[in-house]
Amino acid sequence: MTEAWDAAVEAQIRGAVQRGEFDDLPGMGKPIPGRGAPYDESWWIKSFLEREALPSDLLLPTPLQLRRRIEQVPDEVRDLPTEQSVRDFVGQLNAQIVAWLRNPDGPRVVVRPVNADEVVHHWRARREVRTPATEPVTGVAPVRRPRHGWWLRWRRRG
Repeated sequence: MTEAWDAAVEAQIRGAVQRGEFDDLPGMGKPIPGRGAPYDESWWIKSFLEREALPSDLLLPTPLQLRRRIEQVPDEVRDLPTEQSVRDFVGQLNAQIVAWLRNPDGPRVVVRPVNADEVVHHWRARREVRTPATEPVTGVAPVRRPRHGWWLRWRRRG
């Protein structure tokens, strides 16, 4: 029974090839993506992100996404036109942070709300430093928090 089935399927394929039904298929003559590469269990996630042009940050847990957004605040507010728009942006980010702090999920990562006054201060400083051609000066560094942890400050006290 299976031999007859296989023969019938092969006959249909041969007939379609002779009629030229497989000639203009998309991807014809191109190598199969991932062929020869080691097996990756998350291949479908990576191909989905690539196909939909989504950032890989979406795979991170919520606290790490929030930390990354906090690091990117100076770059995101740089081109905002008014102080109120900067405060609104920081307010929306802080609302997301507070929502996560009320109901945390994922790994335990320290995430603190952003100080809006500090962001506005640095935003003003960067706007004053701009050249007349409205190009940002390359010597201005983004706002960063110190890398040392709470334990280092505690250790200095005692």
